[in-house]
Amino acid sequence: MLLLLLLIPLFVVLYIRMQQRRRRLAASYGSLGLVQETAGHGLGSRRHIPAALFLLSLTLLIVALARPQTVVSLPRVEGTLILAFDVSGSMAADDLKPTRMEAAKAAARDFVQHQPPGVQIGVVAFSDGGFSVQAPTNDQEAILASINRLTPQRGTSLAHGILASLNAIAVDAGQISPFNSSLSPTPETMPTPEPEGTYMSAVIVLLTDGDNTAPPDPFAAAQAAADRDVRIYTVGIGSASGATLHIDGFTVHTQLDEATLQQIAQLTEGAYYNAETEQDLQKIYENLVPQLVIKPENMEVTSLFAGVGILVLLIGGIFSLVWFGRLP
Repeated sequence: MLLLLLLIPLFVVLYIRMQQRRRRLAASYGSLGLVQETAGHGLGSRRHIPAALFLLSLTLLIVALARPQTVVSLPRVEGTLILAFDVSGSMAADDLKPTRMEAAKAAARDFVQHQPPGVQIGVVAFSDGGFSVQAPTNDQEAILASINRLTPQRGTSLAHGILASLNAIAVDAGQISPFNSSLSPTPETMPTPEPEGTYMSAVIVLLTDGDNTAPPDPFAAAQAAADRDVRIYTVGIGSASGATLHIDGFTVHTQLDEATLQQIAQLTEGAYYNAETEQDLQKIYENLVPQLVIKPENMEVTSLFAGVGILVLLIGGIFSLVWFGRLP
């Protein structure tokens, strides 16, 4: 389409030749030439303005046909929410039907489908380690697909779930993550506090039975989140009576550890919910503090060029009608 711009110089040459021909005719036919000059008499070089505007309009419309794009920094109000799933072996217990894992996934799917588009949702899975399954996005299909892929694995480290979630938040914020997902249980390895308000627009929803069986200390990890103003909302999956599992020839009794989950939520000024009785988790979003962010995006600006081209064309037409009583 841009090759059509080569026509513009040809139109300029054609216009110049037409003007030369008009002047020759005016000189050849005397009084007839004066009659033809009457409409533009006294305009001088202004008589060329309508034609110049028409050529400019044509140039802009040709550029619009090429569908130009540009990087535009767009403001938007956003918040980041990380769904951290406990995928430990105890999540296979059936004290919640059909299993704790399926109950957690059902609660999360319903929660995701009710979130506004300004919320970026990421998915983290943790057992005796933690990793990001889905980077924060507002693509609900991608989020739901990542949730559906989760299956029970090994032990439980709540700290790894929290730290992996903080990793995902830091990466989404465009920062180099300071958290090590393979921390030893020694306090010296915990992340150092950062200024308050670092990630105020982010929260973590920790879906777990709270039965912590692996280091590091989950309360130290929760404090690291609190130091960055990240609230943790814990969702207890399971019943107080618990369930008995048979794993690799061993019989293990597991039950919901509400006290641990309540303490984690309290440390970060979040809240605790019980998935067995809590029907509405939307209060979590009400406590999310969204922030105004500027993000660069590729945007097609065809309409901009087309609109300006048409406007210039109209202005040229008005000048021509007023000055000459006709279009160029």
